[in-house]
Amino acid sequence: MKRYEIPQGMSYSSLEEREVFYGKEFDIEAVTGWLRNVMERPVFAVIIGRHTGIYPEKYREEASTTILIDEYRDLIDVKEQILDFLPESVYYDRNIYSEERRVLGQEMAFDLDPENLACPIHGSLEDKMRRGQGLSFCELELRMVKDETLRLYEELKTIFSQARIVYSGRGFHIHILDKDAFHWSFDQRKKLALDFKAKDFLMDEWVTSGAMRLIRLPYSLHGMVSRIVTPLNIDNLGDFDPIRDSRCIPGFKLTSYRTS
Repeated sequence: MKRYEIPQGMSYSSLEEREVFYGKEFDIEAVTGWLRNVMERPVFAVIIGRHTGIYPEKYREEASTTILIDEYRDLIDVKEQILDFLPESVYYDRNIYSEERRVLGQEMAFDLDPENLACPIHGSLEDKMRRGQGLSFCELELRMVKDETLRLYEELKTIFSQARIVYSGRGFHIHILDKDAFHWSFDQRKKLALDFKAKDFLMDEWVTSGAMRLIRLPYSLHGMVSRIVTPLNIDNLGDFDPIRDSRCIPGFKLTSYRTS
């Protein structure tokens, strides 16, 4: 599989590195704290090796598919299932379901990634796609996406009272935790997304509208860049550097940084 161009210092996580992270470093208590504000028992999902081409041999046939984890005893059990899959990505479903699996609502979120903007050096998403580098990004794009996240957050504060920023690996997510927002209709979400697009905010409208309901699980590992999906305080987002900030660098990477 062709490797995407990513900033120096970031790299694909090997199966051994994923196992070390989820076995020793994955913070279940922090995940529990995050989900407590969102929902009681979410559906999780993993993608084993769609973009990296790295996967356990026994999951070769399922490597590019999205696998749901909807049967589990507790988060320790979820962790054990993740350790079996050793995925490049872990998500949770933002939908809230009844016991009969009826959708009762959805957590609202905003997704900002490098493909939402045009890089002055590497061009637009279309330019990258022509080179077979649709998911590639550079350090400049990371800074540009961070600036856009700050700008969008300030606008969202005029509408919502509880917005949380998460570094997602290649970009940023803004989660809206206002309880009434969980019950917005698809049409309301779609209109909000289009209104922000009209104001030149860069984001993935499929996520905001709810058409794409999966979102990266905070504190999981983004296996394409070897970075931890990290919630951030708005007060220190301006100084946050995902290439060098130890808060988002897994232990196996910190060791290599210290010895290099």
